[in-house]
Amino acid sequence: MLKKKECVVMLLAGGQGSRLYALTDKVAKPAVSFGGKYRIIDFPLSNCINSGLDTVGVLTQYQPLVLNEYVGNGFPWDLDRAYGGVSILPPYQGKKSSDWYKGTANAIYQNIEFINRYDPDYVLILSGDHIYKMDYSGMLAYHKLKGADCTIAVIDVPLEEASRFGIMSTNVDGSIYRFTEKPRNPDSTKASMGIYVFSKDKLLKYLQEDAADPESAGDFGKNVIPRMLEAGEKMYAYSFDGYWKDVGTIASLWEANMDMLGERPALELGDESWRIYSRHFNESPQHITESAVIRNSLITEGCEIGGTVINSVIGTGVKIRAGATVKDSVVMSGTVVEKGARVEYAILDSEVTVSEGALVGKPREMAAGVTVVGMGVCIPAGYVVGDGERITEIGREREA
Repeated sequence: MLKKKECVVMLLAGGQGSRLYALTDKVAKPAVSFGGKYRIIDFPLSNCINSGLDTVGVLTQYQPLVLNEYVGNGFPWDLDRAYGGVSILPPYQGKKSSDWYKGTANAIYQNIEFINRYDPDYVLILSGDHIYKMDYSGMLAYHKLKGADCTIAVIDVPLEEASRFGIMSTNVDGSIYRFTEKPRNPDSTKASMGIYVFSKDKLLKYLQEDAADPESAGDFGKNVIPRMLEAGEKMYAYSFDGYWKDVGTIASLWEANMDMLGERPALELGDESWRIYSRHFNESPQHITESAVIRNSLITEGCEIGGTVINSVIGTGVKIRAGATVKDSVVMSGTVVEKGARVEYAILDSEVTVSEGALVGKPREMAAGVTVVGMGVCIPAGYVVGDGERITEIGREREA
């Protein structure tokens, strides 16, 4: 008989990420590049194995090809296990019905058989679109200590920003007495991080009730959590005080990349005590020529830098020719910036070509927003991609 797992992880990675515009035109949000050599999903997967959790279901839906290929058998994260490890869980045709995942709770409901296969006592539910380092074993221990039915990770946010989040109101002992989705007048600053620990039996009970409700959106925040609170279940908030960033918008993705720069980055990506693993392919060493000027930037393996790079994050295999300038920007793998080209306050997806003399974006202090160029776009010589534009191909109507 197979040994049961104490805790199974369900990682929600099927989001479209529509607010990332051109960056998610061809890939799911968790597969978007970050920090030069990583993808967003590397962070929760690395947190799992660093926390001693080795059974992870990755729920995919929107544009799954790149994400499925990237996760593969889980080897880079030590999740290639004979029993457990990582499993990709797309929507599928069942005996009774088939459907796209309607919401976060419905996605888990459709994969109850995966959970039951390991007979866990607890289920940890994660989002695949946040940048952070967190020891989930501490949260699990807190859940057990409190004898909770559900524990929700929360982070303290400024009061003026609280209306953007799901807000938990708690008693002195940490128990939750109210949950309000994006309240106009918040009475608390404890924002939900979208990280939940459930005792399995309670989770399955409420998922089944939710699935039977034709009026439900099948969502944890909108439906399941309020229903459990109303029923008087034991629910607790687990406070997290480290770095955490929801990179669901162009501005937040750019900001999170910039947070990795400087003498004291917000998140130490090279910390050997809590490594962030990735499926990065072996690249040749960096080549920095005599003409290069580099200041306060992350330069990844395989890059060839001959131009000027200032306050930027540069992905694997990027080529920035002599005479080119990249400033206040995120440039993803395989992109080429030719001589005389200038890129400012922009995000360039992978395999982009910025031809000679082309201009992308505007100096940050003058710009209205981050300029975005989608995967594989070739910007012709002398072409101008304006301030805050988001393009997926030249000639196609631009997304303002």
